[in-house]
Order: sequence, then C-alpha cells, then structure tokens
Amino acid sequence: MEILIAEDDITSRRILEAMLTHWGYDVISVSNGNDAVNRLLGDDPPKIALLNWIMPDKNGVDICQIIRQEETTAPPYIILITAKGDSKDITHGLNSGADDYMVKPYVKDELKARINVGQRMIELQRTLAEKEKFHGVLEMAGAVCHEMNQPLTVIMGLSEILLGDLPDDNSHADVLLKIKGQAFRLGEITKKLMSVTQYKTKKYLKRDIIDLDASSEKNNYLKVSMY
Repeated sequence: MEILIAEDDITSRRILEAMLTHWGYDVISVSNGNDAVNRLLGDDPPKIALLNWIMPDKNGVDICQIIRQEETTAPPYIILITAKGDSKDITHGLNSGADDYMVKPYVKDELKARINVGQRMIELQRTLAEKEKFHGVLEMAGAVCHEMNQPLTVIMGLSEILLGDLPDDNSHADVLLKIKGQAFRLGEITKKLMSVTQYKTKKYLKRDIIDLDASSEKNNYLKVSMY
C-alpha cells in the first residue's frame, strides 16, 4: 500500500520514510502542500496520507479541506501530524477533514497502530463499494431479464411452430434451428443473471467485467422465476 508523507522538515521526513519503508509500505514524499494536493488528486492516489500541519504553500488543514471537497468513492485516510496539542487545535484539525490526529513527538508503535486503523477503514470502504456494485448488478439483472424473457419466449415459440410445418430437409429448417438455438442461449444467459449470488469480475480487454459463471452459483440460486 502507498502512503503519502507531506513534511517540510527534511529530518522528520526521512525518519518517517525509514519507518514506513521498514513496515513494508511504498512511500511517496513531498515537502510542501501544493505537491501533496496534486498527488492526492492525481491518478491512482495513495490510500493513506500523513500530513504535517505547518508547511509552505498549503498547510495540512488546507489540504484536508481541499481533498474533502472532491467527490470520490475512495477518499484517502488522512492522519494530521503536528506539534499543536491543544484540544481546540485537535478539534479544528478533525473538523477540517482529517481522519486522525497525532501530536509530536509521536510514539512509533502508536503511529503504526493508527496507520493499521487506516488500512482497516480503507478495506471497509472497499467492501462497501463492492456491495453497492453487487446490488446494482442484481437490479440490472432483474430489469434486463424482465425485458428479454417475453421476446425470447415469442421467438422460441414461433420457431417451434414454423419448424413443425417444415419437412426436415427444407433449407429453412436449419436456419430456424439456429434461431431457436441462439434464443435458447440468450435464455440461459438471463438465467445466469438471475442466479447471481456474489460479485466476481474478470479481465476483458483493458477493463473488468462481471464474470457470470463465477458470480452465479448453481447450488445457491436466487429464488426468482424466469417465466
């Protein structure tokens, strides 16, 4: 996991870099508020940020306020680090958008524990986002299958009637069989959609798509009638 360190004091920054690297994190370091904002609002931003309160350009509170104004499904977990230890300062820092607050000089083990809390919160956010996607898939499946079932039933029924009126050696019989087969195949896809019980994806070209086979459990179908 990547962690952003925004600290203008080079000694403090190097100490944090060494600790976080030792704990197994990928560290990104900046020395001013503008660089911190650009990194947090850029592509693939770090999930956790350690921000010093007092910095050039923009301070830690400014950064918190800017980041929280952005609409995102995966906001960073921000820990504000400062020598300001008054209760009013702590309240102000948290109200600005920080998730946690540490007063210098901080204890190494406490910092590690607070970062672990941040990781748990990020994982919780990810899980909730996946559940929302899952519910969206179920709603989509119901709507799609409802709209598709009636025309599929008509196509298969008419194909069956026409096949019954044609001799087996008729050239159109093979075409009708193919039409009926593809309609049946679409029906099987709607069954998979209606039997989705979990959210699974697979790679397709350069994006993730729903893996119907992995998401549909034959032994745990949703209780929904197809027709």
